[in-house]
Amino acid sequence: MYSLLPVLSVFSRILFAFSFAFLMPLAWAWFLDAHHHTRVWAIGFALTVASGLLLWLCTRNHRRELMPKDGFLLVNLVWLVLPAYAALPLMYTVPDITWTKAYFEAMSALTATGATALTGLDALPVSANVWRCFLQLIGGLGIMLLVVAVLPMLGLGGVQLYRAETPGPMKDTKFTPRIAETARGLWGVYFMFSTACLLSYRWAGMGWADAFMHMCTTMGLGGFSSHDASLGYFNSPEVEIVAIVFMALAGVSFMRYFIVLRNRSLQPLIHDREIRTYFSVLAGAIVLLTGLLAAHGVYDDFAEALRASAFHVLSLATTTGYSATDYSLWPVFAPVLLMFLGCFVSCAGSTGGGIKMVRMILLIKQARRELVRIIHPRVVNPVTLGGSVMPMSVMTAVFGFMLIYGATTMGLTMLLLFTGLDIVTAFSAVVATVNNIGPGLGDVGPAGNFGGLHPFQIWVLSFAMLLGRLELLTVMVLFTAQFWRK
Repeated sequence: MYSLLPVLSVFSRILFAFSFAFLMPLAWAWFLDAHHHTRVWAIGFALTVASGLLLWLCTRNHRRELMPKDGFLLVNLVWLVLPAYAALPLMYTVPDITWTKAYFEAMSALTATGATALTGLDALPVSANVWRCFLQLIGGLGIMLLVVAVLPMLGLGGVQLYRAETPGPMKDTKFTPRIAETARGLWGVYFMFSTACLLSYRWAGMGWADAFMHMCTTMGLGGFSSHDASLGYFNSPEVEIVAIVFMALAGVSFMRYFIVLRNRSLQPLIHDREIRTYFSVLAGAIVLLTGLLAAHGVYDDFAEALRASAFHVLSLATTTGYSATDYSLWPVFAPVLLMFLGCFVSCAGSTGGGIKMVRMILLIKQARRELVRIIHPRVVNPVTLGGSVMPMSVMTAVFGFMLIYGATTMGLTMLLLFTGLDIVTAFSAVVATVNNIGPGLGDVGPAGNFGGLHPFQIWVLSFAMLLGRLELLTVMVLFTAQFWRK
């Protein structure tokens, strides 16, 4: 009989560590909320600490080295249970919020999706907005550590793809002391960029509270804001430039930055095929969208068209989800293009969501390979990446992922349509949550939110965010009979 106790033993320590995150909104409540709500955050901290300690006491005698099956369960437990603890304080700091919306908001924060079910953000207590945004910073870092420490053990295609291009000690990442070294390196790189982002937002004119919150959601590529109008609230070219720069940086694999700092060389960035394609697609999309906006007279000034297109291309393509204007009112090609970019542009190992650029590169190479084989059936033309031939196991993993990705997107869309949603809102809501983009189109577009949906629809989309952040297969494997057999 398979035992969950060793997994729960590890989870108890994760839950205990997560409790210290409550001290961040507690500090902001103490200084900026005039001590209001400090009790809420203190209770949240105490409850989470107590839960972690109690679970540890019950499972401390069941420790053993984790197996791949344990890793799957642990990852799903973390991303299912932690949002429940994170949602509890929102019930007492956000007016008229339901448990469904609170859990949705917490799941959106920790998965760095940025889809919100709340309105009146400007009037919320500072500590509540800080909590929403700080969770995205934690979630962004958590995803990177997940990629480094857990997913390689699980043998998922996305990580195998990344490792295929990773030189040196990163190539065969396992649960060894090297993992701790790599994790510390990622922490260092992440917070180095976060500090630079915070100071840049402050330079651009934000107050310290807004600068901190938007730093969290920029580096986590989550897109939550402390204002209903998002970054459009500031109407500042300087703020948007800072956002553009750091969204672009956060969309690149942080493991690449770690290697650059470790080797004191930019070569790992310059010669990385995925990163070169990433910036090429962003540049091409900006040029295309600028031309479209100028041609349709959306902006009278070309510079304004360039500013709007650059900001929204970076925001949606990196799955951040900020908005400076209601881009759903642009020519229909524009918002659809932005949603499409969010499905695949982010690099593997970044804090962004979606299919990831490396998978798209391999799919395009495989398609080109098949076209060549039609003309020259006997030609030897393997799929390569970074000078390495991709093994069939990796390509099979990519094909399997894409098949499940397509089936999941269509299945969840049909489920929402069955509940009465219109096609634009249903499809874009699923695309936005499965790819962790944030805003969709229709009723859940940049001028609206997810709060008007039926509770069942909100739970469906909460599950979609979990699926997207854990790259589908990590969750889907739990629904197979083989997984539960000894």
